[in-house]
Amino acid sequence: MKIKIIKAKKDNYKEVGLLFDLYRQFYKYKTDIKKSTKYIKERISNKESTIFLCYCDQEPAGFVQLYETFDSLNINKKLILYDLYVKKNFRKRGIGEKLMNKARDFAVNKKIKIIELSTAINNKKAQSLYESLKYKKDKEFFNYYLEL
Repeated sequence: MKIKIIKAKKDNYKEVGLLFDLYRQFYKYKTDIKKSTKYIKERISNKESTIFLCYCDQEPAGFVQLYETFDSLNINKKLILYDLYVKKNFRKRGIGEKLMNKARDFAVNKKIKIIELSTAINNKKAQSLYESLKYKKDKEFFNYYLEL
């Protein structure tokens, strides 16, 4: 099994778009390849996110999508790791961990001090991965949102 991780470029948007649609389905959203692919294409084209795409034996197997933003309290930049997905048939091969480490290396190279992420309360597998990589569960803040 040969694993290769690349920074996604404009010509990778269709592959990432398909994985992104599967990721959305994992979180109970209806499949919409067209919308998913358009969203990814815009993020890449507009340089609004950084996406690392993992190939396993030359087949797209997973991705991680990162957004740079600011952390006012720490007076620094931070990285939001918003999307991490590995196709079902490629799980338990260390791909999620490799993508997480790629995100960490990216942050270190950009001198970003914090990576922040959220996951579903019932996504125990992801939580186990994050904790094994020394991510700490926030015990100080709750997350809120307003849907408009």
